[in-house]
Amino acid sequence: MRWKGRRTSSNIEDRRGQRGGGVGLAGGGLGLLAIVLMGAFFGVDISPLLNGTSDMSQSSKPSGPNEIDDAGEEFVGVVLADTEAVWSEIFANSGLDYVDPTLVLYTGVTSSACGGAQSAMGPFYCPNDQKVYLDMDFFRVMEQQLGAGGDFAKAYVVAHEIAHHVQNQLGTLSEANQVRARSSDVESNALSVRIELQADCYAGVWGRAVDEKYGALEGGDIDEALNTAARIGDDALQQASQGVVVPDSFTHGTSEQRQTWFYRGYQSGDPNQCDTFGADRL
Repeated sequence: MRWKGRRTSSNIEDRRGQRGGGVGLAGGGLGLLAIVLMGAFFGVDISPLLNGTSDMSQSSKPSGPNEIDDAGEEFVGVVLADTEAVWSEIFANSGLDYVDPTLVLYTGVTSSACGGAQSAMGPFYCPNDQKVYLDMDFFRVMEQQLGAGGDFAKAYVVAHEIAHHVQNQLGTLSEANQVRARSSDVESNALSVRIELQADCYAGVWGRAVDEKYGALEGGDIDEALNTAARIGDDALQQASQGVVVPDSFTHGTSEQRQTWFYRGYQSGDPNQCDTFGADRL
């Protein structure tokens, strides 16, 4: 992915860097962290594989104007700026105003308007404060434990979380969550899948737009995203972690579904093609 030299977003809140902010898992190392991350972020219960307990300390950073401290933050800042440019234009074309979200970088644990944020939760979007929370160690886990490496694979993760902000701006997220709150577990999970697949599709729309706008994509970038989608499907993760696949417990969609909806968004470049809620088949 070609990203260097473009604008970085000012909507980054950097809470990294203080002592005690890291993740220490008993028996530790990246292996257990990967298990926790995969289980929490991708909706798979793999707690039986854990042999230790987590020991996370509060991490915070004094508030104030953010400065880009390293290449990792610069990359995330460029991707975030790209999402701002793309979604602002798409919203404007429909006569709507897009409100930029904030991306919070942290290490280990922090607080959010949706409750405590921990590395074990993976990247997530909190609609209550309109912020995306990201511990960038997740990218290392993706590459070393999931085999999902590459700049565009990381960009896809950020774009997916920003897509939840898009859903929130459009009212889709709150409406869907209201229905989920009064549904059975199975029905709630099925609706969650539709939410997540639409976010995948929106990420694909962003990928198409950012390439047309900046010539950002290089050969193999879409393959990186599709590979990532395949590796984080509920069926793939459940099979790897617990040796059995339980469709009623899916919350994000199968590998095939995630690939299909991301590519649908990328191919069409049209968010109107991302209506997972109206689709008879996913």
